[in-house]
Amino acid sequence: MKPQEYSERNLEVAGWPVHLTTYRLGDKFHSIADNVSPGACLARTTADTKEEAEAQALAKAERLLARTRRIL
Repeated sequence: MKPQEYSERNLEVAGWPVHLTTYRLGDKFHSIADNVSPGACLARTTADTKEEAEAQALAKAERLLARTRRIL
């Protein structure tokens, strides 16, 4: 099975840069949110629609990043 409807975008979540990747495998959409600077995976989700998969990944990423302290 090959990924279809592949998309990538960069956005800011809770003050942190996040890279969001979404694709469809079969009849399910998969979304991966990772922190841009260290490249750590924050969330992996699967849902029936692209919007639902992205919303779940971004919600989890926001919960994690909101708790992260910044050292200036």
